[in-house]
Amino acid sequence: MSRSVRNLIGLAGFFLIWEGVVRLGLVERAFLPTPTDVVRELGQLVGDESFIRDVIATVLAWLLAVLVSVAVAVPAGLLLGSLPWLRTGTRVLIEFLRPIPPVALIPLIIMTIGSGPEAKISLAFYASVWPILFNIVYALDEIDPLLLDTSRSFGNGRVRTLATVALPHVAPFAFTGLRLSAAIALIVTVSTEYLAGSAVGVGAYIIDVANNAGQMEKVLAGTVVIGLIGYLANEGLERLEKRLFRWSDTTRVEALT
Repeated sequence: MSRSVRNLIGLAGFFLIWEGVVRLGLVERAFLPTPTDVVRELGQLVGDESFIRDVIATVLAWLLAVLVSVAVAVPAGLLLGSLPWLRTGTRVLIEFLRPIPPVALIPLIIMTIGSGPEAKISLAFYASVWPILFNIVYALDEIDPLLLDTSRSFGNGRVRTLATVALPHVAPFAFTGLRLSAAIALIVTVSTEYLAGSAVGVGAYIIDVANNAGQMEKVLAGTVVIGLIGYLANEGLERLEKRLFRWSDTTRVEALT
């Protein structure tokens, strides 16, 4: 049985249990609509121009945050991983900033740059930069010193050794960090739309309909859209990772599991 078939069977089983729990009256339908109700509402939302704009706004903010985090985390990770003195000098600052929840910074962000798209992009970037950065730093620590010594023995300088030896070794780990960052960025983007009072976005749509009684199916339909976006993004990145890094031990291990 293929992996896709197993996934579909598990998903179908979950929806059947959900449908049964609601129809048997174990949970009131007003609080938890059936999957049938949610799918029906989802079909209506697909033709809703306003909701489509919300989806586009969320996806664009999420993509921009991920791209900026890659642009910052890759060179920063290479620098921290290859320059021990710089890593030591910034360790306290990084370990201080990393555990701070992005939602705790929402008041500061609103006061400084407002509640527009910049707020959710900034917070999603802040949350998603760390997995890529640390994956690169730790990957550099795992490089066989013999490879680096061999490169230097051929007369290669630090930059060339970094580009020809370190970067290929780091790339699969950085891509794994990217997959984690993409999921985190989506979570923070939608959460910021909830809490910062964004004018557009799926999070703004969900909080808006949640304030109206009897519209829980719309809330869950919006939630399903976010789940689909996250699933498709992770699935696409995973397939791309396997195609780009077939030679990597980490990719082969993931394929076996």
